[in-house]
Amino acid sequence: MAVATLASRTVLVTGATSGIGLETARQLAERGAVVLVHGRTAEEARAAVDRVIALSADVQGAQLRAVSADFAHLDEVAELAHTVVAEYPRLDVLVNNAATAAPERYTLTDDGNEIAFQVNFLAHYLLTCLLEPVLTAAPDGGRVVNVSSSLHRTAAIQWADPNRARRYSRLAAYAQSQLALTVFAADPRVSAVSVHPGVCETELLPLYAHDGATAAEGATHVVRLCDPATEIVNGAYYERAERVQPAAAATEERTVKRLNKLADRMVGMSGTAGVNGMGGMSGMSGNGAEGAEGGAR
Repeated sequence: MAVATLASRTVLVTGATSGIGLETARQLAERGAVVLVHGRTAEEARAAVDRVIALSADVQGAQLRAVSADFAHLDEVAELAHTVVAEYPRLDVLVNNAATAAPERYTLTDDGNEIAFQVNFLAHYLLTCLLEPVLTAAPDGGRVVNVSSSLHRTAAIQWADPNRARRYSRLAAYAQSQLALTVFAADPRVSAVSVHPGVCETELLPLYAHDGATAAEGATHVVRLCDPATEIVNGAYYERAERVQPAAAATEERTVKRLNKLADRMVGMSGTAGVNGMGGMSGMSGNGAEGAEGGAR
């Protein structure tokens, strides 16, 4: 197997129960990393850990830790972050991979947010902000790898109606969530990049094409960016292994600040001490969306 260049590093991979997320967790563990394997439920996360161990004779059970949170519920995201901070004084890499395809029918979460925007972006925004203390405690400052999509180039953030209540399209909603995730990589609080790992045979494949590369192939591009030997520039965007220019909005400082302000409000962090407080999150409501979060990339 590959040289264990990631030994002594701790990595959290969201949406790691299938597809690129599962393969990313497997490849990281094979290279020596301790991997926090995230799933929507504790049962799904434990099953993913068992699958990684079954797939790789070189991976030891002690390298893997199952963690869970349904990203359609922001309180669960906050609980996940607090658990990680309490148990791991240092987090070297956060891979924001969990994603869901926007449904055909307009759907709000119990937090009152359009489901694709919450699962694909807002939950990762909240998680990253709350994990900032342990990410910045890493010797090299830690890094965040956002698994994004080339579809972000087709999107525009609807600032006045980010939940797209007035005009909903599933493809536009999904693309908006990917643009937001790509813009978020330019946030200066932690070192971060975005990567489109290519069109792969995952549950999101129907959004792109009829066939694609294997999830394992896509995961190699994510894992490469987790390696400290790979130098990164904050806000950089990659399509597979090549660094390319993202959509213009993703490089605009004004857009980054505006998105942060919007996201703070939507996750209930407005008027708080940012990563140290949760504000009025519990007061939100919506029409409900159970079981939406998945590792479907």
